[in-house]
Amino acid sequence: MTDALLDHGHSDAQDTGRPDDSLPDADGLAIGKYARATHHKDGLFSSVYRAEVPAEAPAGSAGSTHVVALKVTFPSAMTPPHDSEREARMLVKLRFSSVIPLIETFSQPGGRLVLVFPFMPCDLATACRRRDFKHEAAKTCLRDLFSAIAYLHSLNVIHRDIKPSNVLLKSPTGPAYLADFGIAWSQDEPPSEPADAKITDVGTTCYRPPELLFGNTRYDHTLDLWAAGCVVAEVTDGSHDTLFDSGELGSELALIHSIFDSLGTPDLQTWPEAALFPDWGKMVFYDYQPKGWSKLLPNTPDTARDLVSQLVRYQSSERLPAEQALQHPYFVES
Repeated sequence: MTDALLDHGHSDAQDTGRPDDSLPDADGLAIGKYARATHHKDGLFSSVYRAEVPAEAPAGSAGSTHVVALKVTFPSAMTPPHDSEREARMLVKLRFSSVIPLIETFSQPGGRLVLVFPFMPCDLATACRRRDFKHEAAKTCLRDLFSAIAYLHSLNVIHRDIKPSNVLLKSPTGPAYLADFGIAWSQDEPPSEPADAKITDVGTTCYRPPELLFGNTRYDHTLDLWAAGCVVAEVTDGSHDTLFDSGELGSELALIHSIFDSLGTPDLQTWPEAALFPDWGKMVFYDYQPKGWSKLLPNTPDTARDLVSQLVRYQSSERLPAEQALQHPYFVES
């Protein structure tokens, strides 16, 4: 199974930066065996295309199509921790109801690696800002997210980029699938970094936990729990603003200021593990007092606000594990 999905050879052809567009179709590009591929969106090291493929039908019946997403990546251009080949290997092993399923992979000229997934029409970042997005839909999608995180953590996998746009939805109300494992970490999957020397340049701006901002290379799966708490806050609060603000330039100092201003400036009594961080104590910060969760999330249901408060904590060992979060009243009570 693994060999079949990862059967790709690397070409010595020059990388043109896009899929082979020398085979245009009447309705789009031909990428491998997938015709009618149209550009959907771009990532830092990839481009995603939407393509239609014929579905198998009984003899004599009308043919139909289904839609896939083609993630065209450029492994040779990637810098650690980005690695699409490792992403593909991991996804072969990660088979779970709320983890995006990998259909197949294949190579393209220029050393490109194409990962094929079911096409999902929207993501949680877009859906939660719809006027008709209800609390029940939010709960369904967040339950799927925490189920995926619990599954990953049971296998000692850290996603490292939990955010609403990486939660893909089959419809505006779910089900939801955790996607984009391009920087995921697993001790069993080389070339992941050593457990005590992980790369700290992971995560996306305002979803990054404070231990990364102070140089902790020994972080663990609890990094995902902080980010997941930020997602819960964003999705369930009526404003749908991010919980923390890293400024227009996404700077680490702006993010530190936003976290401290919201949760209060920590010291070694409230954040003992910080004493081990390489960059702790190099700067003196204003002594902010915590604002309290009712003030930070005034439009959030009480149970959702309590869930956030148990996930977004300085001391990483105090963050509520994903498996336990699924038993929280927010998910259990109707």
